[in-house]
Amino acid sequence: MLFLAFRQLISRRRQTILTLAGIILGTVAFIVISGMMLGFREFIIDQLVNNDSHLHITAKEKFITDDTLSTFFFPQAQHVYWDSPPTTRKDNPAITYPTGWYQRLSKDPRVKAYSPLLKTQIILTRHGKSIAGQLTGVDPIRQQRVTSIAKYIKQGQFSDIGSGGNRIIVGQALLEKLGAHLTERIWISNGRSEPIPFKIVGVFETGVKAIDATTVYGSLSDAQRMNQTLGQINEIGVKFNHLDDAKKASDDWQNISDEKVQSWDQVNASFFNVFKIQDAVRYMMVAAILVVSGFGIYNILNMVVTQKRKEIAILRSIGYEAIDVILLFFIQGVVLGILGGVIGVAIGYGLCLYLATLSYGGSPSSTGTGLLMVSFDVTIYIRAFTLSFFASVLASILPAQAAGRMTPIDVIRSES
Repeated sequence: MLFLAFRQLISRRRQTILTLAGIILGTVAFIVISGMMLGFREFIIDQLVNNDSHLHITAKEKFITDDTLSTFFFPQAQHVYWDSPPTTRKDNPAITYPTGWYQRLSKDPRVKAYSPLLKTQIILTRHGKSIAGQLTGVDPIRQQRVTSIAKYIKQGQFSDIGSGGNRIIVGQALLEKLGAHLTERIWISNGRSEPIPFKIVGVFETGVKAIDATTVYGSLSDAQRMNQTLGQINEIGVKFNHLDDAKKASDDWQNISDEKVQSWDQVNASFFNVFKIQDAVRYMMVAAILVVSGFGIYNILNMVVTQKRKEIAILRSIGYEAIDVILLFFIQGVVLGILGGVIGVAIGYGLCLYLATLSYGGSPSSTGTGLLMVSFDVTIYIRAFTLSFFASVLASILPAQAAGRMTPIDVIRSES
């Protein structure tokens, strides 16, 4: 039957080539679209995972309400009425007992490193020009163990911050906004205190404009002194030996204190919602292509069954069973699926290799080469081949069954 199946495919070359083209197109489309989308996804996840902590322990913002002050000022009163109810946020939210967290993190075998931080909003001033930003006070040694910030330093070194001395490292975009340069001193204030001069000892560029245009790194002690919150921190960044431990640790530590504990995937949940939409669009596009090619296979095999009625009658009359005739046409669909899938995978891989050499218009920086990001995950090629193969097999079932139902007497009657 295999010989007869190949012979029929070769005898109608144009139909076979057109059918293969449809299968190949669907396979290539899936590989290229998936490669580009997953390549972008891998880049984003790499930025989220390696450039930041795996888990964030942050101080919860506490808000003052009328009930808060009523209980404080009038503890014995049952009913207190305010002409204008107080609603504001308590200043300087801080982690209540950081030492307890340090001890817990040091003893946990899942934790690779942790870094205390103090993040505060600031105003940077140079020659009368002021820009809002965020100062992140860190221990530079610990911060480099938790994140990959050191590899984004363009000038200077991250360790130049030291343990004090009013030295900062600023984002490239922020430096350009200020019109400042390395080794220059700029004035920084939190809006409630007098401006303090800080020396620029380094410049970083992550490639993320929202970070590069607003963020300033300084020593933890300098940030605490400028913010007038000596000894306080409002965040702890944690890095784990295994990324999957972040979500488990977040669930374990969620209710043991007043602090908010969030893993990297919880903080960036909106990105994963976008990824789900991308997957839906990707599969719908490829499904549409494969459905079209499947209908093509069905129509072609159905026409072949009609054209080969005499041959089918001859096969049945010389002793071939219905299942043999079904296998004859079913094998043709399988062969088309395998050939189309293999050729499509090869073409798709070659096309992805070419796309990976194209520039997408981004300027080369430490974040990458400025080339199109394409994923070469082997599961993409396995899924592409599987989808094209099963589309071909399913499309060949009905024509094969129709051929198997034919008998010599039915062919004679139809011819007469």
